[in-house]
Amino acid sequence: MDWVAIGLSGDLRHRMAMPACIDCVDLAIWRAASGEVHAWGDRCPHRGMRLSQGFVRGETLSCIYHGWQYGSDGGCNYIPAHPRLVPPKSICATTYACREAGGLIWVAPNNTHSEPPSLPNAIPVRSLSIHASLQDVAAFFGEPDKTIIEVAGNFFVLQSTHPTDCMVHVLTKQNPKEASRLIEAKRKQIEMVPA
Repeated sequence: MDWVAIGLSGDLRHRMAMPACIDCVDLAIWRAASGEVHAWGDRCPHRGMRLSQGFVRGETLSCIYHGWQYGSDGGCNYIPAHPRLVPPKSICATTYACREAGGLIWVAPNNTHSEPPSLPNAIPVRSLSIHASLQDVAAFFGEPDKTIIEVAGNFFVLQSTHPTDCMVHVLTKQNPKEASRLIEAKRKQIEMVPA
């Protein structure tokens, strides 16, 4: 799949950064003051501090360690210790395509010309971690080749975070409380299945 859901849009407020992970690749997801969402590698090019622990100022993300600021294109545009220096273009965070669609934040780990999937009329409910691989979770639902699984009007969107763990983002066309209870029951069943 070209796009991977990494969280619910409503969980990322304006001027906020949060961590995410796709197949053991750590990401910093952040929303600028304008509302635009960005996905970057979660390491500051300066000293390797996690950018997801940084802070958003307007349309920039600042590293919490030395305050280096990066613009929406990932390029460093300000170094507090050298305020008159114009940072070289080579100082740049790793950036990924990032979009919002259907109440989810989607990231493209590789270059793509496609648009993220849309789940029309689905209400975002919650995200939760399951201690099982994405393949095992998909197989449990009888859909071993899918990352978007529909069960009785509920959508379970799978995100591989580690070979033995995945996130499930839950959306529903039915009752949000019932969808939440359903995925919690399924998680218990999946985690009890021996690997």
